[in-house]
Amino acid sequence: MNTPPATAPRLAVVADRSPGVRAHARIPGLLEALATDHGLVLDAYWIPTEDVTSSTALAGFDGVWLPPGSPYASEAGALTAVRTARELGIPFLGTCAGFQHALLEFARNAAGLPDAAHAENDPSAADPLITQLACSLVGHEGAVVLAPGSRAAAILGAERTVERYHCSYGPNPAYLDQLRAHGIEFTGTDESGDARIAELPDHPFFMATLFQPELADDGTRPHPVIRAFAEAVAAHASVGV
Repeated sequence: MNTPPATAPRLAVVADRSPGVRAHARIPGLLEALATDHGLVLDAYWIPTEDVTSSTALAGFDGVWLPPGSPYASEAGALTAVRTARELGIPFLGTCAGFQHALLEFARNAAGLPDAAHAENDPSAADPLITQLACSLVGHEGAVVLAPGSRAAAILGAERTVERYHCSYGPNPAYLDQLRAHGIEFTGTDESGDARIAELPDHPFFMATLFQPELADDGTRPHPVIRAFAEAVAAHASVGV
């Protein structure tokens, strides 16, 4: 991969990098494709979740990408990354476990659910916000229905899409109305109405998907969500926020 110029937007990929996680293996090629095919050159740094001990760990970054890889080595680090991006208006993309932890952070710190739990991290939780799916989505593809007028629909240019999953956990429907009441919008659902995309409409770019856009196609063409996120990262850098 070519060395990005010193002025390139800085991207924090917050993940416990592993060659065994397909999404991690694909990210370098996707970054290369963003640069060569779309002129979106990003200066990307992989940051382990254990290193994100405070918001200062992400100081100076123009975007935060929280990809799959749960259980993260540090739940606290993953949540700090989400909160930093959410509160400071830094473009954020969370995928699979990143989606789950984006909802967990919002629930605890913005939606009045300080005890919200993730069943994978806290198996003893009586009524977790993030719970094991009745039917695992590991290795599955599924339809996602997009809300008209949403950012997701605009990015994907369709009312419906088919996406790839590799997860066993998702949001507990019992909590979604409380999250909605505090500002999250669920703009993509499966055909049964279960949440698959979450957005914060008043944020410069805050999107989380239960599916993994990193796994789209053969990995040489960035998924529209990834491209839109990269454009938001570049825009953030251009205004010097």
